[in-house]
Amino acid sequence: MRHNKKFNHLSRTAAHRKSMLANMSISLIKHKRIQTTVAKAKALRVYIEPILTKSKEDTTASRRYVFSRLQNKEAVTELFQNISQKIADRPGGYTRILRTGLRLGDSAEMCIIELVDYNENMLKDKVAKKTVRTRRSSSRKTTATPVATPAKEEAAEAAIEEKVETPAVEEKKAVAEEPEAVQPEKAKEEAPEAETPKAAETEAKKDVKKDTAVKEEAVKAPEEKAEAPAAEKKPAAKAEKEEKPAAKAPVEEKAVPQAETKAKKEKEDKEEKKAE
Repeated sequence: MRHNKKFNHLSRTAAHRKSMLANMSISLIKHKRIQTTVAKAKALRVYIEPILTKSKEDTTASRRYVFSRLQNKEAVTELFQNISQKIADRPGGYTRILRTGLRLGDSAEMCIIELVDYNENMLKDKVAKKTVRTRRSSSRKTTATPVATPAKEEAAEAAIEEKVETPAVEEKKAVAEEPEAVQPEKAKEEAPEAETPKAAETEAKKDVKKDTAVKEEAVKAPEEKAEAPAAEKKPAAKAEKEEKPAAKAPVEEKAVPQAETKAKKEKEDKEEKKAE
């Protein structure tokens, strides 16, 4: 009986078991993920996690300890240069085992063992979960809520106004989404309401026409008044023109005798010259 014997020999000798675990740990350090059986993965986790803890302190002693377990320079440099920086803030639990099912040949339980800090998908899920608030934190924040600023109050008032305006829009959407059998009945009920705006429009057009007619009459009246004095002034101007020739007539009559006297004088002069 195996009372109080938790050490899994993996059906191998001590030397074979140690060399196998060393090779598996080297592969895990290089590739960050390997596929193996669940029994070997559990044994590897116990073997490699103390090595990863030692790599956090980059000293000669820790490098010698890790090299004595792994016997591979490339794995040691990768462990101390890159992996140690990734796991610096983690207190333990550097590996994760993910079961993948049974192997076809012997139905052995298979799994994937990987380094936790190199699985980006799992890290994103954890970051999203951290942002979730608990009940206690929400209750504390509600007790110590700050006074609302004027900008927030204005935003709240705008939201209330939008809510007041939205019922009409929601009714229209509800009418549009109702079945066709119900819509004709509502159309009949709303028909008289639809007619009233048309009658109002016609009355408004009539009023506008009347206003325009009144304005046109008001514009024409001063024009007619302006034309009437102009028509009265024209005959007066014509009468003045007719009177002016009458005043010039005596001047012409006076001009005729002067011309005759000049002609007589010229004749007399000519006769005198001839006589000489």
